[in-house]
Amino acid sequence: MKSFSVLLLSLAALSGAPLFSVIAGASILALLILQIDLSLVIIEMYRLASNPMLVALMLFALAGYMLAESNASKRLVRLSMALLGRAPGGLAIVALLTSAFFTALTGASGITIVALGGLLLPALVEDRYPEKFSLGLLTTCGSLGLLFPPSLPLIVYGMVAEVKISELFVAGVLPGLLMMTLLALYSVWQGARKQRRSCPGERCEAPRSMGEIMVALKEAVWELLLPVVVIGGIFSGFLAVSEAAAITVLYVFLVETVIHREVTLRDLPPVILKTAVMVGAIVLILGASLAFNSFLVDQQVPSRILELMQDHVQSRTGFLILLNIFLLGVGCLLDMFSALVIVVPLIVPIAASYGVDPLHLGVIFLTNLQIGYSTPPVGMDLFIAGLRFEKPVIYLYVASLPFLAILLTTLAIITFFPSLTLVLVR
Repeated sequence: MKSFSVLLLSLAALSGAPLFSVIAGASILALLILQIDLSLVIIEMYRLASNPMLVALMLFALAGYMLAESNASKRLVRLSMALLGRAPGGLAIVALLTSAFFTALTGASGITIVALGGLLLPALVEDRYPEKFSLGLLTTCGSLGLLFPPSLPLIVYGMVAEVKISELFVAGVLPGLLMMTLLALYSVWQGARKQRRSCPGERCEAPRSMGEIMVALKEAVWELLLPVVVIGGIFSGFLAVSEAAAITVLYVFLVETVIHREVTLRDLPPVILKTAVMVGAIVLILGASLAFNSFLVDQQVPSRILELMQDHVQSRTGFLILLNIFLLGVGCLLDMFSALVIVVPLIVPIAASYGVDPLHLGVIFLTNLQIGYSTPPVGMDLFIAGLRFEKPVIYLYVASLPFLAILLTTLAIITFFPSLTLVLVR
């Protein structure tokens, strides 16, 4: 009977059944084997539903979906192009900035590629950037911004690892900026090469006029003020995270429905439905995973893994290297929220035994998952970009390699220089 149940769950996972159903089935099977009351699954879901951070998660997700329904992405691209579009590598930096900003607000890399890719790829190709560079840039940029507040994965990690969300928001800022800076420097170098090839010895086009910049700034000013509302409210101590999430939803609602009038009241029910489906799936995955983690703790799996690690890995450096290799694989194979709720409870106590701060671990974790999204052969962003840009995935593998090298360099710096993560917090 047990073998048949395991086989059935394996077939369900391979056939593409919803992940939460597979995890829930594994949890229930494990509890039945141990003859533990199945109410444990319901208890974990109830405990999760009573967590005040769940409200923040839902509200930030709703704000992100409303922004995705509007023309906010077009306004941000126009402003960035007005400011930077004619500098060497300027348009590539536009792609970096707008992708990071949009992903931080929506919390999902796939949405960024779909929403911005159609705008930016034709512009990059028209501006004589090589197609391979442009595709690699937009594919890997799809998950930029996950380290910046109010990123949903940051909130989920804080809930699972039981660390302060506001401290996580601070911890991710400098590592995120370092990643953006290194990518921007590479883009400037590529832009300068492109400019020398296409118009040697002279400027290709005149810089944007101040009037054009002011028009673009006037259009995008309300979206630009959103991070000030969120981050300023939290870090000033005036708002709790859940209160900042409520203010964010109200602010986005007024901007997109009253000021820009791009999201009507008729559009709200589908947006709310999408939000409810996503958050509901996260809650089910979290609840089932926490029940399964309770089973693993009962069977002393974390302590056995810790003993195994301590027997074979003596140094903190060795542990961090193995951790990054493992998490890159996790980022390729699992979606971000599933990876967070399944792996984090197992990794946190092991990392603590090696003296790794949970905030530092969180930034390492999310950086790995972000890179894993565009890592061959099965990174999720590679397939989304292949569909969006109608290009073979193999071609995107090659196009993404220079950007992956930069991201992996950033990961190494973040991993072995924890002060970069902790200096603003401590």
